[in-house]
Amino acid sequence: MLAAGAASVLVLLSSCSSSGGGDAGSSSSDVAARDAAGGANQAQADSAVAPVAGAPGEDGSQAAYTGTGVQQQKVISTGNVQLRSDDVGQAIFDVRKVVDEYAGAIAEDNTETDKAGVPLRSRMVVRVPTADFDHAMTELEKVGTLVSSKRQSQDVTTQVLDMDARVEAQRRSIERIQVLFDSATSIKDVMSIESELSRRQADLESLESQQRYLADQTSMSTITLSVERTSKARPQSKADHDDTGFLSGLAGGWGAMKSFLVGASTVAGALLPWLVLALVLVVPGWPLARRLRRRTATP
Repeated sequence: MLAAGAASVLVLLSSCSSSGGGDAGSSSSDVAARDAAGGANQAQADSAVAPVAGAPGEDGSQAAYTGTGVQQQKVISTGNVQLRSDDVGQAIFDVRKVVDEYAGAIAEDNTETDKAGVPLRSRMVVRVPTADFDHAMTELEKVGTLVSSKRQSQDVTTQVLDMDARVEAQRRSIERIQVLFDSATSIKDVMSIESELSRRQADLESLESQQRYLADQTSMSTITLSVERTSKARPQSKADHDDTGFLSGLAGGWGAMKSFLVGASTVAGALLPWLVLALVLVVPGWPLARRLRRRTATP
């Protein structure tokens, strides 16, 4: 097929070169336009190879039958787990054990501690293989006291098939443009074909980036897990419940006496400056007051 395409390109180029400089440039542009239309038709034909039937596999997954064979179902799975635990540090350790068991990875880890350096809460983003998503979620839910759990799956089989077809069609289109570029005889043809080749290579890089993203999301599932330390209330002692009896009365009387003494000492402390001031004024003035009383009595 490639050899026949190259032969047709050479025939077109030879007919273009025999016409003159200006005709050659326009003919080369027409060839590039026809090649672009052929690439688009090829992309549509390849993307039309969509799943036509599905059958459950041995592991419960759906298999899509295409023109090239059997395509396994592609699913993007995400989960969210919220936990509480008396020991957040131990819970984090158990989460790491589950991740290691399923050959996963921890993408993010944000842990907060109290003043003593003991873990208070933690938020982790875990990646596990999609095939083990359900089992890993079940194990993570047992790490602590489960508060909430959410699972979500999205079937992207058609998107994956369409993206693979578009990437393959774009690569074939670039190969055809490369043949034109290698066979160009004038500078105008070279510049025109080179511009078209650069544009298609940029489109191919964008498609390949999307293809890699889909491959990553379908092969590894993402689980967001948060664990927070359980708040502990002060345990009540036996004395809190035993509010009757001699000891309870003695404790109450002792507390009342302490409260009275504290109140009396507070009052005495408040009156002491005034008593000192009264003594300062009364002691010198007492003889004078007696003398005035005697003079008043004599007449």
